[in-house]
Amino acid sequence: RAETTMNIIDVIELTKVYNPRMKKGGIVALNDVSLSVQRGEIFGLLGPNGAGKTTLFKILLGIVSATAGTALLDGMKSSDPHSREKVGYLPENHRFPPHLTGYGLLKFTGRLYGMSESDIDSRLDILLNMVGMERWGDTPIKKYSKGMSQRVGLAQALICDPDILFLDEPTDGIDPVGKIEIRNIMAELKNKGKTIIVNSHLLAEIENIADRVAILNHGRLIKTGTVSDLTTRGTQYQIDADFGNLLIDIPSEIGKRLSITTSSMVIEMSDSDKINDLIDLLRIKKVSIRAVQPLKVSLEQSFIETVAAEPPRQREI
Repeated sequence: RAETTMNIIDVIELTKVYNPRMKKGGIVALNDVSLSVQRGEIFGLLGPNGAGKTTLFKILLGIVSATAGTALLDGMKSSDPHSREKVGYLPENHRFPPHLTGYGLLKFTGRLYGMSESDIDSRLDILLNMVGMERWGDTPIKKYSKGMSQRVGLAQALICDPDILFLDEPTDGIDPVGKIEIRNIMAELKNKGKTIIVNSHLLAEIENIADRVAILNHGRLIKTGTVSDLTTRGTQYQIDADFGNLLIDIPSEIGKRLSITTSSMVIEMSDSDKINDLIDLLRIKKVSIRAVQPLKVSLEQSFIETVAAEPPRQREI
């Protein structure tokens, strides 16, 4: 194992081509992707269907092998079975054995990890309580609703007390209250030093919980950064103030006014440092300023704009 570093996951120039012997050379699922996930952070993986998110998960989990490049978990290659000893996984569209109970699924999963019966038993009630399934531990999974199955799936992903948790659509089929509960569980796990990689189409959920996100499209990494990085409109600011019927002329060297009402103005600065010049100008005009803040958009809007700005790429080579 490599010396402990700030990153617990490193993906270096990773490429995956399915069916490379096809006439056109195969289907490129991942194309030269490089990214890192830091210890103890919640990392959101975003992208439209077919972007390569699930393939990246599968390579990191050793389910499929890469065509080229390197994937490291805690310093170990993802192809090394030891790299998964402290990794939990909740797959999308999971199919747990329907005859098993909630307790049975957790015991079965713990045995797959090679845990002792005493270690497994010590975690059963803790985990079912954590996900709100303590009353249904003895109920067969075939009688579970989609949300109940998703909750017990999260519990089984936590059975080995993992350092890294892969969650693929963790709130799928769960009601709004349940989504908040799972968000709180993820925050609690982060506070305990766990690293969580979450793939979800519910971008509002990612925006509320993730520290950083990466956007994949057509197998390529097209953007990565903090949620704030992706949702802040660079040099655009909103000024909440009592403008009344004042006509505020903004010198071009300061910026350009995009909109104005009696109580708010949006301006695109020529440079973020010019914001103080704008405030001085408004004060001279006796404008009562209530707030000045960078203009933000939702993560969903940022995602749509980022993907739309990408030129179409061929999936086959």
